[in-house]
Order: sequence, then structure tokens, then C-alpha cells
Amino acid sequence: MKILIVDDNAINRKLLRAILEVEKYAVLEAADGVEAVALMEGEAVDAVISDVLMPNLDGFRFCREIRKSEKFRALPFILYSSTYDSPSDRQLARSVGADDFIIRPAPSRVILDALRDATQKVRETNPEIPQSDEAYVLKQYSDALVHKLEETNVQLQGTLKELQAAHEEILALNRNLESRVQQRTVELQAANRELESFSHSVSHDLRAPLRHIAGYSELLKESAGSSLEGESLHYLDAIIKSAGRMGNLIDDLLGFARIARTEVQRTTVSLDEILQETLKDLRAESEGRKIAWKIDPLPRVEGDPSMLRLVFTNLISNALKFTRTRPEAQIVIGGRNEENGEVEVFIRDNGVGFDSQYMDKLFNVFQRLHSSTEFEGTGIGLANVRRIVERHGGRVWAEGSLDGGAIFNFSLPKLQKRE
Repeated sequence: MKILIVDDNAINRKLLRAILEVEKYAVLEAADGVEAVALMEGEAVDAVISDVLMPNLDGFRFCREIRKSEKFRALPFILYSSTYDSPSDRQLARSVGADDFIIRPAPSRVILDALRDATQKVRETNPEIPQSDEAYVLKQYSDALVHKLEETNVQLQGTLKELQAAHEEILALNRNLESRVQQRTVELQAANRELESFSHSVSHDLRAPLRHIAGYSELLKESAGSSLEGESLHYLDAIIKSAGRMGNLIDDLLGFARIARTEVQRTTVSLDEILQETLKDLRAESEGRKIAWKIDPLPRVEGDPSMLRLVFTNLISNALKFTRTRPEAQIVIGGRNEENGEVEVFIRDNGVGFDSQYMDKLFNVFQRLHSSTEFEGTGIGLANVRRIVERHGGRVWAEGSLDGGAIFNFSLPKLQKRE
């Protein structure tokens, strides 16, 4: 037997086809009633299983049109729907001449039994269709549509209430969020004022005693240096050096705090130009040393030139400092564009390196992996690097091993093309 499946949903047609083909039925398909009628004019079918809700010609009207035709008046016809499932819908199905009405989804056995019953039913070949019967069918069809519209309206009303409730909840969340943002803004402003007050205190209240200690120590050394014993003179020199280191530490701390408060002035930046300027500034640190530089072209990015210059200054200064013990320092600087939309820059050296298990400490304030007697520094430079890069939306990381050199990397968002 050849069965015609009529449904605008391809998945529904495929599921029905699978059920029927297992039972050795031949299957034809159509997407709506108009397409089905055209197909039936050119090819004989033994039964029809049709959806109800379809464009162009729905299942009810499709069945009614078939029953008006002499050629298809006795053709077994089954309506199969998940949308029309009320008693009035079933009544309308009987009125238009459907042999059965199945609610989807249905077990395959229910579908096959309905198909078998419909094909075995004996029909009159030329029944009379009175005019009043047509009017009755139209009334049934109208009643079914009204019922469906009422059901849909009830569902829409329920959905509308849910949307209104969700909307009110979103508004409440937004109000709460705005309040929390305002509160956090006030707290942040207070914290910034406290930080500025602290910076002012550090700048004035700590610098003055340090200047006094260093100044009077220098005067004491000049006036009484010849009368002091060697050990006493050593103590005096230690006081002067410690005061100098403390002054440098205060300057670095103030710079670290200032970076947090300074607004990032974004513009198009040539990393090549910043690198060359940085190397000129550090020329004194490299004079008299044997250094093999390898510098690859660097891309352009969007960022704050002065802040990014500080990043290069700190990282290249470290490379120069920690290769000081090498007969020939080897420093490689390069960059690459990554597929994730970032620009990565690296600075590699053949210096003393570091123990990789302490890598996470490198970018924290006051964290040093080498003693100050070996290599000078305050332990704030790399913390500045991380803060600047993160404020640009990038990240920093390092690789290295003891006595095996180090690689310091940072990433920045790639320069976006503008129309």
C-alpha cells in the first residue's frame, strides 16, 4: 500500500515514514494540502495521514476538499494533530469526513491500527452532499477556530503575566544593582581619598626624617670621619645606604599607588618606538658591557604610551641586571599576533633565572627571589608591570629556571581596525 503523509514539519514526516516503512508501506510526502492535492492528481495513493495546522490548506479543509471529489471520495483519511485536541475538534473531523482523529504523539501501534481500520471501511461511491451539510461543516469549522483562538488567548494571557512578573523582577534587580553600584562607588571614592591621604603622609611625613638621617649622617662623616675608627665608619656608611634604599622604596611605593589612580589615556601606540626610547634611557646601564641584542619588529597596539614605556623599562632593566654576571649577555625582544585577538610581547635573557616553583610570587609587591646583596631593587617593579598590563586588559606571565635565564611575557588587546 502507498500512504501519503501531509505535514509542514519535516521531522514529523520523517518519524511517521519510519513507522510505516517498518511495516512495508510505501510512503509519499507533502508539506501542505495544496501540495498534496497536486501530488495525488499525478500518482495514486491508498490512504492519507495529515496534520491539521498547515499553511495554504489546513488538514480540515484538505479533507473536506477530498470528500467533495468523486475521485477521492472513498479514500481513507486520518487526521494526526498535537494542536487540535478538543471535543469540538473531533466533531469537526467527523463533519469533514475524516475516518479517524489521532492526537500526536501516539504509539506506533495506535497509528497502524487506525490506518488498518480506515482502509477496511466500506464507503458509498456517490453519496449526496446536501447544501445544508456544507453550512453545518462551516459552522463546525468556525466554532473550532473560535475555540482554538480562546485557548490561545488564555495561553497568551498566562505568558503575558509571566513576562510581566519577570519584567518586574528584572526592574527590582536593576534597582538593587544600581543601589549597590552607587554604594560601591562611594566606598571606592572613600578608599581613593584614604589612599591619597596615605600617599601624602608617606611623601611628607616619612621623607623628612629620612632626609634628616641621611643629611646628618653625611655631615657627621665629613666632620668626624677622620677621627672615627674603621668599624664606626662602616656603621655610618651602612646608615647612609639604608636611608637611600628607604628613599627609593618610598618613591617606588608612591609610583605603585599613583598607577592605580591614574586614568589610562588610550591612543594608538607603536611598541617599536617605545622600545627604542626605553633603550636610549637605559644606555648608561649597558655601557661597558658585552650584550648581544636581538630585537624583532613589534606591532602597534592601543594603550597609554607612558604606562607601556614603564613596562618596557622595568622588564629590560631586569634583563640587564640579572645578566650582569654573564661574560656576554643575550637579550631577545619580540612579539606576535595571536588568533585570540591578543598581541604577545616577550623579553628573554640568559641571566641567573629563577626557581619556577616561585613564579607566582614574581609579580607581587616586595617579592624578591634574589637577595639585595646580589642584585639591587625594591621588589615593586614587576608588580607595576602586572598592574599596568591588567589595566590595559592584558596579562603577564614568566618562565625560567635557576641559572637558565628567564622569559617575561605580557599580552595586550590587538589594535582594532576602525572604519
